[in-house]
Amino acid sequence: MSFNRGLKNFTTDFKVAHFLAWREIKRANIWTTILISFVMTLTFLNLIVVSGILVGLIQGSEEANKVKYTSDVIISTPKQKNYINRSNSLLQAIEATPEVQDYTARYLESVVVEAGYRERTNPTDLLDRSGGSLAGIDPQAEDSVTGLSKYLVEGLYLEPNDYDKILIGSDLLFKYNPVESPGFSLLKNVEAGSKVRLRIGDLVREVTIKGVLKAKVSGIDQRIFMNQSQVRQLIGRSDYNVDEIAIKLFDPKQADNVRDQLVRQGFAENAVIQTWLDAQPKFLKDIKLTFALIGNMIGTIGLVVASITIFIVIFVNAITRRRYIGIMKGIGISRRAIEFSYIAQSIFYAVLGMAVGSLIVFFLLKPYFDLHPIDFPFSDGILVAEPLGTLIRSVILFVATIIAGYVPARIVVKQNTLDAILGR
Repeated sequence: MSFNRGLKNFTTDFKVAHFLAWREIKRANIWTTILISFVMTLTFLNLIVVSGILVGLIQGSEEANKVKYTSDVIISTPKQKNYINRSNSLLQAIEATPEVQDYTARYLESVVVEAGYRERTNPTDLLDRSGGSLAGIDPQAEDSVTGLSKYLVEGLYLEPNDYDKILIGSDLLFKYNPVESPGFSLLKNVEAGSKVRLRIGDLVREVTIKGVLKAKVSGIDQRIFMNQSQVRQLIGRSDYNVDEIAIKLFDPKQADNVRDQLVRQGFAENAVIQTWLDAQPKFLKDIKLTFALIGNMIGTIGLVVASITIFIVIFVNAITRRRYIGIMKGIGISRRAIEFSYIAQSIFYAVLGMAVGSLIVFFLLKPYFDLHPIDFPFSDGILVAEPLGTLIRSVILFVATIIAGYVPARIVVKQNTLDAILGR
């Protein structure tokens, strides 16, 4: 019986609180409502966008590494080997795998690139030189898997019959990476059409730069690309064993499955077989976690500011209406109903701010950054806003707002009824 009475009282208090809150909101100054809602919207955006951009800075780099270099599955040479043994058998197995859309095989060799030797008048003068990795590729296969031709910033892409022509990564050129540092040498006055020398051990070969690549991925920007038939000649590779294979799948979600298939066929004895996610450098994952933590810290500060704002607004509103609150208590409206009414006002501002913020994030900012990534020096940053993460942050903001609305209302409502009515 007492439970039913308590439930009825609670329901009555809730209805009265709803009526009082809605009445207060309708009678409130429109600019005050807009200002409070604007603060809540900015707080929501601060929680979502700041963290999302910081994480997106690294996720953009991860996505670029996948799309432009590793593709869905990457197979590389084990540390103790010079190349992938049984490469022909492995390539045949890849071709026979129905999930595979395309693949590209690469020959890799360390190389030193020299420039300025034609202009040198004194034999004792040092040459411009830079170290990198020479990648022998099938230009058409590479382009079908990684879209390599899209990242040209100068010149033309390689043709299958090109001889003594290369594509060079922008990180090896001073023009695109103007850094003067001891022990860090770059090629100066070099561009598409320039002649350079490749030094592989005792072998020296003069080649022409046909194009310059800039993809913001080290696997491209720090490499020199040449037709694989000529690279095999330069490094004396007559057995067709390759150093790296990137595989593009019809369905990227099948990456784990394809990796496991190749492992079961015994190819893991001679090669490192990884999905694009497995191959991500650990430092990228660590930086991503660090940036997420920084974003959460900044968002927490914004959350505190919003909570204080709500607290002040509700407190000032309650203080200026002490006599009105005293009269309501005097005619029988319960403390709980009055407190609930102020909590309801806080909830109104929070929901309105989060609704507007969600519309801005998911229908304006995220689509915009997906189409127009932020041009950071080392990656194309995107906005990461996962529904689950957004929901969690929304709940945190919602709870903080309820507390910020309840505390000042509780302080004022606890005042003696007669004192409140008389304004004492």
